[in-house]
Amino acid sequence: MAGQKHEPTVRTIWGLAKCEELRMTGEELHLVVMAQTGKDSIRKLTQKEISRVVYVLSQMKESSRRGREDLTSMCDGTTQNQRRKVYKLMQALGWNEKRINGMCRRMFRIDRLEWLNYKQISDLIEALKAMLERQDQEKRS
Repeated sequence: MAGQKHEPTVRTIWGLAKCEELRMTGEELHLVVMAQTGKDSIRKLTQKEISRVVYVLSQMKESSRRGREDLTSMCDGTTQNQRRKVYKLMQALGWNEKRINGMCRRMFRIDRLEWLNYKQISDLIEALKAMLERQDQEKRS
């Protein structure tokens, strides 16, 4: 069985989500899954979608490690909390990953949400909050 490749599973997704660096709740994990695949059920993911979610969670975990090294003056968990906020705002706006990455390209000339630094994510959150507020005002009018 040497050299056999093991495909990631739903257990892999939950293992990454619950790791020390991410410590995601079930709701937060489902927000990530929804943003990456458009599906609200982890059990209904295809193998390709499972692999995609595992990749994104791995990047978030790695970014968290780097963030701790880069942002030593800030408390642990800042960038994870920022990403969680972005995913919640994306859900409220009805956005998907492609749309948020397009906004990252327009605002920062960076192709992916996962690659933004602390300041850039802060600016993105403020922009998304303003958009959501404008959307809510339009609904009330």
